[in-house]
Amino acid sequence: MKARRQACILELLDRESVRSQEQLRGLLRGRGVDVTQATLSRDIRDLGLVKRAADGVYHRPGQESASPAGAVTLQRAVAEFASSIDCVQQMVVVRTGTGQAQPLAIAIDRARLREVVGTVAGDDTILIVSRDARRARALKRQLEAWTQP
Repeated sequence: MKARRQACILELLDRESVRSQEQLRGLLRGRGVDVTQATLSRDIRDLGLVKRAADGVYHRPGQESASPAGAVTLQRAVAEFASSIDCVQQMVVVRTGTGQAQPLAIAIDRARLREVVGTVAGDDTILIVSRDARRARALKRQLEAWTQP
């Protein structure tokens, strides 16, 4: 039971921004895992989870968080390279000038945005895969905002 519960905790942290033990307990309860606060505290300690001050969210140990410098670099890269942005289901397609997709995709990857599962870049097109359609739409809006002067 402990291994299953801890695996569920890690899966939830990969999918959600969990800011408190009570929120985590609720998410676990939604998956049919009832846990006391004391047991959850031990699981957090056993798993080595950390709550970073920068975003207030629990992370796996050693997991990099989004850096402010990465976000600034991404904003500049989007403003410079993106020519159009479209959203289809849980994917965002970004068009760039010839040869500009790779540097923009690198900036997206380095920014470690929560909405982004991964990117695939060609010469002038980037496919960004998001966790779901709602997050893809939010990402599209954010990227579009950065293209505005």
